[in-house]
Amino acid sequence: MNKIVITEFMDEGAVLSLKDGFEVTFDTGLVDDRRALLEAVADAHAIIVRNRTQVDAELLAAAPHLKVVGRLGVGLDNIDLEACEAQGVVVKPAHGGNGSSVAEYVLTGILILRRQAYFSSQAMLAGEWPRQALIGREGSGCTLGLVGFGAIARETARRALALGMNVVAFDPHLAADAPEWAGVARQDSLATLLEVSDAVSLHVPLTDETRHLIDDEALRRMKHDAILVNAARGGIVDERALAAALTDGRLAGALLDVFEQEPLPSGSVLDGVPNLILTPHIAGVTEESNARISQMTADNVREVLEWIEVSV
Repeated sequence: MNKIVITEFMDEGAVLSLKDGFEVTFDTGLVDDRRALLEAVADAHAIIVRNRTQVDAELLAAAPHLKVVGRLGVGLDNIDLEACEAQGVVVKPAHGGNGSSVAEYVLTGILILRRQAYFSSQAMLAGEWPRQALIGREGSGCTLGLVGFGAIARETARRALALGMNVVAFDPHLAADAPEWAGVARQDSLATLLEVSDAVSLHVPLTDETRHLIDDEALRRMKHDAILVNAARGGIVDERALAAALTDGRLAGALLDVFEQEPLPSGSVLDGVPNLILTPHIAGVTEESNARISQMTADNVREVLEWIEVSV
């Protein structure tokens, strides 16, 4: 019987569906215990991971029977794709499963940061009444800049347009005459997008090209009352530069769901930074999206293993 190892959280219903036909090891502690993980995959035919489990050359060497990696999500920077291809291991991300969750997260963060009033609880309980300081701004009529214009960014754009926002986007990998640009103002450069946007949301993978894409120079191009949201990948934003921009008042606010090091280390440069919201890589994870992605991944892994079994 083929063995599947699941190293990070997954919907219980999807896990149960795999137990009907496969030997399943479901242990979320494996992501933090490398030795136990390498032992667990020694006889595994499939592994299902999120973003923290490193599927690298060491793991692949420890898993000679591995045939498929199921990714509970779409980011692949924790998976060595070249090493997988060399070993004949199929990588199956869950495309389309969490687009609506990320889009809602991005827009919620922008609306909260533009209004600012939602941070007044402690002042209110202390007897203060800071109405003038917390008037804030509406989302309607503001310009949302999307860096990258793939499926999730397009989901975000659709919802933003329904809220009355103006949407601009920059994506050098999408042809200028592509139909996806309908209703959105295509920008010729990142610099132009940063200069015209009231809120900027990142929707690109982490690569050598995008690492610290939003650095000090990029932040200085943004409006002083603009907002930055990163729910894509940690490392795209230079966290030290962002901390300085927020502390100096050169940026109105930021929402980060992803970080250069996860979990955040003690003494992070983000500690104590004003007008900054931090969440633990949760933008794409809701009850609904978790169920969709989990079942999608379970089906992907099952399909590969059954196809290999039939073809042998």
